[in-house]
Amino acid sequence: MSDAWIIDACRTPRGIGKIGKGALAEMHPHHLGATVLRALQERVGFDTKEVEDVIWATSSQRGQQSADLGRMAALDAGYDITTSGVTLDRFCGSGITSVNFGAASVMSGMEDLVVAGGTEMMSQFGIKGSEPAMFLDNGNLRLRQSHPQPHQGVCADAIATLENIPRQALDELAAESQKRADHAIRSGYFDKSLVPVKDADGTLLLDREEFPRPGTTAESLGQLDPSFEKLANYPLDEQGTTYLSLIKQAYPDLQIEYKHHAGNSSGVVDGAAAMLLASPDYAKKHGMKPRGRIVAMANMGGDPTLMLNAPGPAARKVLERAGLKQDDIDLWEINEAFAVVAEKFIRDLDLDRERVNVNGGAIALGHPIGCTGTILINTVLDELERRDDRYGLITMCAAGGMAPAVIIERLQ
Repeated sequence: MSDAWIIDACRTPRGIGKIGKGALAEMHPHHLGATVLRALQERVGFDTKEVEDVIWATSSQRGQQSADLGRMAALDAGYDITTSGVTLDRFCGSGITSVNFGAASVMSGMEDLVVAGGTEMMSQFGIKGSEPAMFLDNGNLRLRQSHPQPHQGVCADAIATLENIPRQALDELAAESQKRADHAIRSGYFDKSLVPVKDADGTLLLDREEFPRPGTTAESLGQLDPSFEKLANYPLDEQGTTYLSLIKQAYPDLQIEYKHHAGNSSGVVDGAAAMLLASPDYAKKHGMKPRGRIVAMANMGGDPTLMLNAPGPAARKVLERAGLKQDDIDLWEINEAFAVVAEKFIRDLDLDRERVNVNGGAIALGHPIGCTGTILINTVLDELERRDDRYGLITMCAAGGMAPAVIIERLQ
């Protein structure tokens, strides 16, 4: 089996995901995806005729994000028409999955040059025709009865309650995320991978992270009211079903303590990211120097009602598949969908916090769902190079109770 080499990767800054407020919110998703696809080709100089597939991730495939965004973005970027494209959805885990699928294709020997990545325009979720679907619509009562799946924010509060994780710990993790992201931005740690976003006429729209709130403290976060209690009790149908009642189908005695709010949950943003993967034979033949390689990949499912608990088991599984131990991993990246996800992950694996999300996470920087995983792999690769470290493990929770994971190795 061949290796899958990471030749290069890039991403856009993350723009606030709100029409009228975010710098990227008026863009068409095709154009945003084309930004990173075009930049990747310009950085490496590969012939787009030889790209055998563009494997793209977009979680909300509705409205302007529908109809195979990967293929349309490649055409918009000026890729040769012979370059095919496909778009996938594993909810929040989509951006890791697109890279893993691309790597698997290369490792199997079926393809030699693949672009993987994703786009998510969260600012468009409220536009007619682009509303995200519920995981279970009201017509699918059979699945609801066997696997009730509530809102992720309510799940986060349920998990924090079950695990007896106090709100103060969640706010402290969130404040640290802001602190680390601010330091990384001011130190230029993201500059290697960031590409500016321009409009069709060349007007600069965004060249910096738009979401972070530097100066945030645990004390200031402690003043915010919890966000999900009202949502938990909102009636979803004429029968009075609520997200809380869905959780109580599986956990009837649970009395949820509401601890999450906008400041310790991931930010709503727009963004795109792309990564070039190649077989060693192809890369050597075309003078491409690899920055890293995919060591191992894994997927894990868990309780779909609590939804957010699979990253720990996924990390253990990918370590076993790689033949590595926890101490072999230099950098850990767990997506901060909600503070409890990262906090539980750190506690369950007994990790050194100084090696986890070292440049902040989605609480500070935002979570453009379909491309977040690709961004995280890119961020870890940049940091491994900066520190002259070797291995990084990246994982994240996904709706439906899932988690993809990947281990990468720095080669430069």
